[in-house]
Amino acid sequence: MNILRPIKSVDDLSKAGLLVDRDRPSLEEVAARYAIALTPTVAKLIDRADVDDPIARQFVPDAAELVVTPEERADPIGDHAHSPVEGIVHRYPDRVLLKAVHVCPVYCRFCFRREMVGPQGLGTLDAAAMMAAFDYIRSHAEIWEVILTGGDPLILSPRRLEEIMLQLAAIEHVKIVRFHTRVPAVDPQRIDARLIAALKASGKTTYIALHANHPREMTLEARAACARLIDAGVVMISQSVLLKGVNDDAGVLADLMKIFVETRVKPYYLHHPDLAPGTSHFRLTIEEGQKIVSSLRGRISGLCQPAYILDIPGGHGKAAIGENSVRKTADGCFSVLDYQGAEHSYPPSG
Repeated sequence: MNILRPIKSVDDLSKAGLLVDRDRPSLEEVAARYAIALTPTVAKLIDRADVDDPIARQFVPDAAELVVTPEERADPIGDHAHSPVEGIVHRYPDRVLLKAVHVCPVYCRFCFRREMVGPQGLGTLDAAAMMAAFDYIRSHAEIWEVILTGGDPLILSPRRLEEIMLQLAAIEHVKIVRFHTRVPAVDPQRIDARLIAALKASGKTTYIALHANHPREMTLEARAACARLIDAGVVMISQSVLLKGVNDDAGVLADLMKIFVETRVKPYYLHHPDLAPGTSHFRLTIEEGQKIVSSLRGRISGLCQPAYILDIPGGHGKAAIGENSVRKTADGCFSVLDYQGAEHSYPPSG
């Protein structure tokens, strides 16, 4: 199907053949609460013959989003508790989030900021708020890294990105600028020479954390967009979310991580899903996640191994939750699990 414009409503989904009409009333209710957007690139990836298509599951709204469980919360990782000024989250000593924009080219149905992003969300920081955010960064010499997130910062125009990088270039103690984005995968044509130039500043190292969850998202066009960035000196890492019905399979995850490495994108984080409202249908248990991640150790190269991470609810930061392969034994030695689940003594006895 030839889809030329972004899909942003239930009507658009229906016209694109991505909606079962009997679901329309409940999906209108979902759309009234959470933003919808699919780029033409994403819409073309969806297999309409597959009712369980992993791309559709990530971006097409589902009536299950209306089910909110008691443990879910509007701010699941506690951004607000660590926001000293609008647009800044300062949770760790040496780095801050700069949320310049709260709009995305696509809206993930599992998004942990789904109450904050989209047309109904917090919007884009105005000039005064941006200056206050830069003033905060300037006044805190411990800030070594600024992470632009939101929203997706790469939907900003090159001119706006240049302005941000110019401000950060003048702050001596900031050395690393990181952008968290889906754009290279969901709108790869946007990654052109003008945008790439806007991401760089004298004296700063630019990183891009690319969010993709399934191998099919890493199209030839997406890989070419990554190559343009990397060849220009931008360092790329990955972040993915472990999602039921999308990538909760060691083979799928292995393929995804291998593609990242082949594309020169270093696997970084595999997130356990956050407790965002209406997302319980995406969540595995931590034990299920640990089993999948453990099976990756013997399946793929160490270059391909992401860290399995949980953002502790309430703003307490990230914790590595990969399976613990070492335990102390009664004789003061250790028992170590290999990738096949067999136990070995360390140091070996005899």
